[in-house]
Amino acid sequence: QVQLVESGGGLVQPGGSLRLSCAASGFTFRNYPMSWYRQAPGKERELVAFITGAGGSTNYADSVKGRFTISRDNAKNTVYLQMNNLKPEDTAIYYCKLMRVGLTYWGQGTQVTVSS
Repeated sequence: QVQLVESGGGLVQPGGSLRLSCAASGFTFRNYPMSWYRQAPGKERELVAFITGAGGSTNYADSVKGRFTISRDNAKNTVYLQMNNLKPEDTAIYYCKLMRVGLTYWGQGTQVTVSS
């Protein structure tokens, strides 16, 4: 069965960095685009970044362009989100997402808190 397991969240000061990981299993990882989403308290879940299956194309929310980088290692079945110059407004639970055969799969999420 499909499993997505995020890790790497934590508490960081403004201006700091974190790298999130999402380990995938149960499907042919390299064949599918992957996305990172986030949900802040009281807000809707929003798309943060997207990457194609081969990793050749990426897209970002305007709010994170130039600060976040999505990447993937298809040999390790893992997608990453490198987050630099973090801001308090980046505080949220971060989720990775897979869409496959008409179904949507989410990981359990990892909490990122940006605070001094």
